[in-house]
Amino acid sequence: MARILILGGTGEARALAAALTDVPGVDTVSSLAGRVRDPRMPVGDVRIGGFGGADGLDEWLRAHPVDAIVDATHPFAAQITSNAADAAHRRGIPHVVLRRPEWSARPGERWHRAADLVDAAALLPDLGTRVFLTIGRQGVDAFAGLNALWFLIRAIDPPDVATPPQSTLLLARGPFAVADEITLMREHRIDVLVTKNSGGGQTDAKLDAARTLGVPVLMIRRPPLPSATATVDDVAGAVEWIASVTR
Repeated sequence: MARILILGGTGEARALAAALTDVPGVDTVSSLAGRVRDPRMPVGDVRIGGFGGADGLDEWLRAHPVDAIVDATHPFAAQITSNAADAAHRRGIPHVVLRRPEWSARPGERWHRAADLVDAAALLPDLGTRVFLTIGRQGVDAFAGLNALWFLIRAIDPPDVATPPQSTLLLARGPFAVADEITLMREHRIDVLVTKNSGGGQTDAKLDAARTLGVPVLMIRRPPLPSATATVDDVAGAVEWIASVTR
């Protein structure tokens, strides 16, 4: 029986765990960071909580041997991705990153690109005054010093860091409908959307809404993957990769 560690927390990770239940000779354990209070749980064995860095993951792998690792974490979960690549290399375990394709600007969209959250905060005052901030709860403090701007902050759980003084918190989990996103942005008179280039279809309705309303988008680039990292961009590719390394 081949044992696969899925580093999860995304829809792709849950879909992969479900797909592998139909593959003979394959068993999975999914690991969730535990940062969301009420996570959507995958099928199969699940562990919740951090490993304690690359060293902690290495120790966990020593105690719980696996035959392959699929990193299906969020595209902006740079630290666990780095730790997983490091620990997999140390242990000599096959390792792949499952990353959904990035969003690309389409005709009619006005994108401004930021290297990271700090860069986005520096660029934002020149783009608008009423901000729809859709980066999740982590990193909101990068915008806490922008006293002259008003923010609608949408996240699954409340931020546990400093927030901008003029802000309203909206707790919600996607997917979202385009019509609802248009209504939301109109009601709050949004004139700039800030988001991470997460890709996927769970939260892309806000981009359609922004295009419809002529609202500019401040798009935060993904962090780079560790060097020499193998990647697949969908669940089917991950299943094929697992088959290739466990036969």
